[in-house]
Amino acid sequence: MTRRTTRTTWAKVRRQAPGKDEILASPWMAPVRPHLQDDRLWHLERHCVARGVATGLFMGLLMPVAQILFAVAASVAVRGNVPVSAACTLVTNPLTVPPIYYAAYQIGERVLPDALDLTWLMTDATHWLGQGLNWAVTHGTPLMTGLLMLATASALAGFAVVHLLWARR
Repeated sequence: MTRRTTRTTWAKVRRQAPGKDEILASPWMAPVRPHLQDDRLWHLERHCVARGVATGLFMGLLMPVAQILFAVAASVAVRGNVPVSAACTLVTNPLTVPPIYYAAYQIGERVLPDALDLTWLMTDATHWLGQGLNWAVTHGTPLMTGLLMLATASALAGFAVVHLLWARR
């Protein structure tokens, strides 16, 4: 893609995408409107975009539900670009979740000790509850460990890539 094609593509996206005022005018935004008024949360500035990418990737990989909500909240907290943060959560979608979760489970399984003996948690539970808890502990712990590691690594990488690409431009 040439530089001119890229510019026209971005111009089309900007024309079709709703602006800050249009988004904040929605009645659904009334509870959070005061937190989203800062113009720095909406402009394409190097540091704001880098923080937006980092929070979006982190929350997109770590949170299985309501990831856009958590990414926007984190982006407001760290003064990152809100639309970029929301868009970066789309790194996880129905096509990417299975390989991401498989990779996260494999990473978590390699990092954690071989034997996690948490059977003491199931002493008074019924049989089915004990089996469910055992499955969650044996499979969920490596998965969550791997997801945390992947989310952190991708957030740091996204932050660095934005800074590197912005400096090149």
